Amino acid sequence: MRAPRPLEDFRMRLFVAAFVLSVACLASGSIAGETGGDAAASAASAPTANGAGANDTGSSDAARHAKRTECLKQAKAKKLVGEDRTAYVKACLAAP
Repeated sequence: MRAPRPLEDFRMRLFVAAFVLSVACLASGSIAGETGGDAAASAASAPTANGAGANDTGSSDAARHAKRTECLKQAKAKKLVGEDRTAYVKACLAAP
């Protein structure tokens, strides 16, 4: 017969408790997300003030990401680090 090992029992119970708690948190988060999700989805698909649709937002995000990537490449080529790099990237993104 095997001797009881209190540390192993404790670790297993702790694992099970943590698992159950995380599943409960995920379930409650998904339920809360479903109730307010319809309003958020309809607001995202609604046209903006200038009449542009949701597709324009995606293309502008892609363009902004491409410009940021280019600015970061330039900062790396100039071997800028720290605050100098941050300032350079912000100035680069602000430029037309």
